Amino acid sequence: MKKTLVFLLGAVGLLYLNETSAQTYSWNNLPKITEPVFKKDTINVVSFGANGDGVTLNTKAINEAILSSSKKGGGVVLVPAGVWLTGPVELQSNVNLHLALNSTLLFTTDKDQYPLAEGVYEGRAVARNQSPISGKNLNNIAITGYGVIDGNGDAWRAVHKDQLTEPQWRDKLKTGGVLSENGRTWYPSEQFKKAAVEKRSMLLADGSLESFRNMKDYLRPNLLVLTNCKKVLLEGVTFQNSAAWCLHPLMCEDLTLRNLYIKNPEYAHNGDGIDIESCKNFLIEGCIVDVGDDAICIKSGKDEEGRKRGIPTENGVIRKNRIYAGHGAFVIGSEMSGGAKNIFVEDCTFMGTDKGLRFKSVRGRGGLVENIYARNIYMKDIVQEAIFFDMYYFVKFATDSPRDESTKVSEATPIFRNMKFENIVSVGSAKGIFVRGLPEMPIQNIVMENMVLESQIGAELIEAKNLVIKNTKFIPKNQNPVIFIENSQNIEFENVSYPEGSDVLFKVGGKVTQNINVKKTDTSKAKKVTEFLDGTNPAQLKIQK
Repeated sequence: MKKTLVFLLGAVGLLYLNETSAQTYSWNNLPKITEPVFKKDTINVVSFGANGDGVTLNTKAINEAILSSSKKGGGVVLVPAGVWLTGPVELQSNVNLHLALNSTLLFTTDKDQYPLAEGVYEGRAVARNQSPISGKNLNNIAITGYGVIDGNGDAWRAVHKDQLTEPQWRDKLKTGGVLSENGRTWYPSEQFKKAAVEKRSMLLADGSLESFRNMKDYLRPNLLVLTNCKKVLLEGVTFQNSAAWCLHPLMCEDLTLRNLYIKNPEYAHNGDGIDIESCKNFLIEGCIVDVGDDAICIKSGKDEEGRKRGIPTENGVIRKNRIYAGHGAFVIGSEMSGGAKNIFVEDCTFMGTDKGLRFKSVRGRGGLVENIYARNIYMKDIVQEAIFFDMYYFVKFATDSPRDESTKVSEATPIFRNMKFENIVSVGSAKGIFVRGLPEMPIQNIVMENMVLESQIGAELIEAKNLVIKNTKFIPKNQNPVIFIENSQNIEFENVSYPEGSDVLFKVGGKVTQNINVKKTDTSKAKKVTEFLDGTNPAQLKIQK
């Protein structure tokens, strides 16, 4: 009993103590974000010769308007109602690019308008086409209003036949492009297909920018990339149809994303909604995200390159957002080698995403993820897991290179610890909770409380340490078992309920499993309370009356 008390005090105490930051944050002391302020001076892009007829290319006029405003001390650059075809737009300091109601900034499908550029993608330095909207080393910038920014991403992306309906597939074939050998994948061009089939690397270490000329079509740009900018506001606008990621702030500070609508087709490869990478002090609120990959994702670089950068994503508030589709609703990883900390997620609804709260990494990433808090999260029809931790994530990307996969703890070992999730309701997921850490580095110091999880499978806890599940109602359809535990230590269940007549309440395995404590839980409703796999010590599970 004494050991259990010490564990609980230690685990919960760590949740509210940030030992690695000069500033301690809590729900009563959230990170503060400074928003930009602009002069009221307004310039209309029409005065620079822009034409909103949908066919005139306005790249020069729009960029001249933005640059002219910045040189005069800044203000508002107005894009009035119309369809404004353009190539890459470069933001400038002290300028608010304001899209009026019924305005659409439509990016051209002419890829010659997008020069090759050095970029960062999936945490690595890579060759890319210039992003439709970009800014670097800027201060006091914004995109606001009620208009639409459309990346014309369908012209850039490959797509598989089984991702489309038959009419959509027929329409896609009419646009040109080429097919795979089996006729089931559409590529935008022969150049794209060749690079994709050969798994060509995008890494700049492979050569100069010019050496990527013969695969330029393959280097899909993110729709908006802001690098090393301070005081950034994105508000009210619709961002849609990106070639790759939609919004990618990188190494920015004081970043506000408010009331945005972010939409990509479900079939959009790498069609992430928001990727916050190595940023400090950020707010994402009131946004609607409906995309083809991770919806709101926290990143900080990849493997050794990310650790060398050493800039965590930190001090963030994510609230009052609605997520309709995506691989994960709120996600950390897998490129989190610089770490992530002090992030607060609240009052969000997730509907139909593959996973809800998603944490992913792999040996070789390194990075410390800690002090993550989520409350008042409501989920419906999550395809896979409502709450998901997995340290065995691996998908082969064009930004991958050999990494340290040693089981020895080092700077390349990812660490996920010190988190609290509370007031969570999930109806209709495949699994309520899935936790899989590494043997050498378990997922640790996690508290989950006040939850209702209706799912096919209740909970699976593998390689976890110092984990508390409290005041939680499991409603799994598969009740053999309700909760599975393997190779985990110091696991506490308090006031847990489950369906009466469940076949097995706890199935426990693993030679290193120890100190599993069950409190204030009526175990009499289960047909069988515990089932132990071979090699497990039954004495390590204690049920307190």
